[in-house]
This record gives sequence, C-alpha cells and structure tokens, in this order.
Amino acid sequence: MPRVIAVANQKGGVAKTTTVHTLGAAVVEQGHRVLLVDLDPQACLTFSTGLDPDQLEQSLHDVMIGRARARDVLHKAGDLHLLPSSIDLAGAEVVLLGKTGREYVLRRAIEPLLEAYDLVLIDCPPSLGILTINGLTAATEVLVPLQCETLSHRGVGQLLDTIEDVRAYTNADLRVRGVIATMYDSRTKLAQHVVESIPKNYGLPVLDPPVPKSVKVAEAPSFGRSILEHAPNSKGADAYRALAEKLLASA
Repeated sequence: MPRVIAVANQKGGVAKTTTVHTLGAAVVEQGHRVLLVDLDPQACLTFSTGLDPDQLEQSLHDVMIGRARARDVLHKAGDLHLLPSSIDLAGAEVVLLGKTGREYVLRRAIEPLLEAYDLVLIDCPPSLGILTINGLTAATEVLVPLQCETLSHRGVGQLLDTIEDVRAYTNADLRVRGVIATMYDSRTKLAQHVVESIPKNYGLPVLDPPVPKSVKVAEAPSFGRSILEHAPNSKGADAYRALAEKLLASA
C-alpha cells in the first residue's frame, strides 16, 4: 500500500497547493508513481496542473456524492495523476453532512486506485470541515505547510486538536510527519523565530530545508507547471527536491 499524505492547514495562503504539486513532481522525478487529490473546492491544484476546473465534465465532487467512481474522473497531468476539483465540491460538503459514515467517503473512493501508486498527496481545503476530515481519515500521515509570519501558526493548535479527534474516531494510525516552512526569508529574525517556535510550542519537527520566498514559485501555477518545470534550477525547486528525498527516505 502507498503512503497517503494529507497536506493541511486551516489558514489559507500558506502554500499547501504548491507543496502538494511540487512534492508530487519531485517524487515522480525519483521514478515513483504519484496520485494528487484536489480536495479543495477552490480547485487551485487542478488549475496549477494545467486543467481548467470550469471545463471539467466530472470532478471529485461527483465521486464524493456517489455519482462517479474515482477512476472515472482521473486525469493525467504530465507524469502525475490527478483527481481534480471544481467549485461544485463545496456543495458536496452539504450532501455529506446527511450521510452515515461521511468521514470515510474519500478513503473508500480512492481505495481501488491505491495499488497503482507509491504515494498519494491530498490537498486539503483551508478549513476544518468535513472535507478536511475526509482527507485526514484517508491519510496515513499529515504534513503542515506553515508560512513564516507572525499570524501563521495561530491555527496550528486547532488543527492538532482536529487530528486528535480523527485519531480517536476515524483513523487511529494517523501521524503528523512534520511542518514544512514556506515563504521563508532567511534575512529576517521573524522567520527564524517562527521556525524555532514550532517544536517548542507544538512538539512538531520542522522538516529541512525551508522553502524560500520566491517569485518563481509564486508564478509557476499560472503556467500550469510546478516550479521544477518552470524554474528547475531555482532555490525553491532545490528545496522541494530535498524535502521529497527526506520523505522518501523516511518511508
């Protein structure tokens, strides 16, 4: 069975989608098979891989409400495979609230696909609602991208409380792999302080190296590519490759 990693943080704008896309691309570079799951109704991951969410005939929304099988909505994005999202997925949350076993819908949906992959990365929405709980229930591990700014870690404690609830009720084996420091500016004491505070305040490891703040990283999604394709020799690309190697080594 592959590793299934949920990338989660209830705060938006912390590079969850960039982390999912780029780590996936970096793991593919190492010769592994990767499935990306866009669990965010904003569909930024889908857009970042070059697909137009508004033009999709079916998406993960159809899977979550039982109208399609996961393999029916699977797309190929370069060397990656993707279960795409669309704004319709926001409506699935309402439908799921009335379902028995609603926390397990994603896990059951992707189960038939798992043997075809070495790694599954789930891009969770910036909330702690039923979609994120589905992502955490389907996962074996959690990565927490954290922007290196003052307010960025205020929601980490709430995320950890949610993870504890998921462990108690739906996924006892879920573990937090660690924090990925994103948009890191080594010139500032603030960024260093934020990174140093995470192990002290939450007991979580911060995975090295941090991902530096970079215009190249920020603009890559507009080209439908990861930073590894857009600027393969950039510091951001180097950082994500190093993080991917650490993840693979810890398998």
